[in-house]
Amino acid sequence: MTSPTLIRRVGDASAHHFFGYYNKSNFDREDKRLLAQRVDRFTGDITGKEKATLGYFDLEANDQFHAIGQTTTWNWQMGSQLQWVGNSNRIIYNARTDSSDRDTPYPDFCSKLHDLDNGETRTLPLPVYVLSPDGHYALSVNYSRFMVTHKTIGYPASHQEPQLEKAPADDGIYRMDMESGDYQLILSLAQLRAFDPRPSMDKAIHWITHLEANPSGSRFLFIHRWTERVEDETCFLHRLFTVNGDGSDLRLLECSDHPLPQLAEGFDPNEVGTFDYEKSEYQISHPMWKSDEEIIVWGPHDGAIHYHLYHDATGKVDIIGPDILTENGHMTYSRDGRWILSDTYPDANTNERILFLFDTRSQTRHDIGSFFTPPDLGKHNRCDLHPRWSHDNKHVCIDSVHEGTRQLYLADVSHILTDQSLARAANS
Repeated sequence: MTSPTLIRRVGDASAHHFFGYYNKSNFDREDKRLLAQRVDRFTGDITGKEKATLGYFDLEANDQFHAIGQTTTWNWQMGSQLQWVGNSNRIIYNARTDSSDRDTPYPDFCSKLHDLDNGETRTLPLPVYVLSPDGHYALSVNYSRFMVTHKTIGYPASHQEPQLEKAPADDGIYRMDMESGDYQLILSLAQLRAFDPRPSMDKAIHWITHLEANPSGSRFLFIHRWTERVEDETCFLHRLFTVNGDGSDLRLLECSDHPLPQLAEGFDPNEVGTFDYEKSEYQISHPMWKSDEEIIVWGPHDGAIHYHLYHDATGKVDIIGPDILTENGHMTYSRDGRWILSDTYPDANTNERILFLFDTRSQTRHDIGSFFTPPDLGKHNRCDLHPRWSHDNKHVCIDSVHEGTRQLYLADVSHILTDQSLARAANS
């Protein structure tokens, strides 16, 4: 069903603004400030020289934008991994280092930790992907590897792209202490390559993506991907894992290894549409924790692809909304575990994306809005909605280009949640 919802643009659109990915909230803990990147362009290839201004909108002061720094280390999908640090008044984002002779795993990149209380900025040695919810540690991966395997979320090198081995023992997932900056490699690509190996891995390049810590920070999930054909994402092969915060107790939840006719000689990758890979029946994507023990993901299980809920400890798998949630999206649960917030990829005919809520109790989908996206933006410059909850679950923030500029929008969804709760109480 369609639920009329108040949706407003954040700010005056005097510049282009976006946040990035769906897996972290850009709302501060009091839902008064909204993190964003400000850029001077609507679209375009990112070379590593373009600057993005980092800052936040003050939602209680007419959306005034407060700048806190700049970076050349960003992309259209994930931005600079700008995010709040736990419950603190600190912000972290990725940045480019001044020299490439640092003795660190990824010498071109680092992260900047900015304290809003005193205005001080401190440099940490590794770029971050995601933080534990309490802000005590960060997980880091190789953004230069993404430039080969998944350019949409990579950062161009400062000078020359590094030579990459296919599954080395010195690259993988690093854990970095947020106070000391100390880091260690806790899980390597070589270890993943050796864990329940498949013949399709023999000639493939490997990488790690979609890392996410559970609410307590005790475990995190990630997707292990490999391919022989990096230019065609329908050739990506996927495994969903969880692991302890120190890299121990590795668990394989799902593997979508399958034959790849695209590897046949003469196959034309230009025949593959921009979003075809997101609609593949073998795609594993967008995993998120519902609780410390449950993970929702779009992916295949027992020969069918759905929104699936995995139980980490037991391996049990449930289908969520089998006849309603029928296509890939960026999904997260409300704090009470009742509501799923998600979106769709553009309709092939209308180029509209749908933002919606799904009530897991009544098995009802509530469409919040439909947003046009220009079909010529392409893969690397596209603007997914990437919906993100406010902490009180009354509002949703999205990135969108439906008005001709790249901006953040707020949707008030409190009436949907309240109306359904009242209706359920009346019928009980």
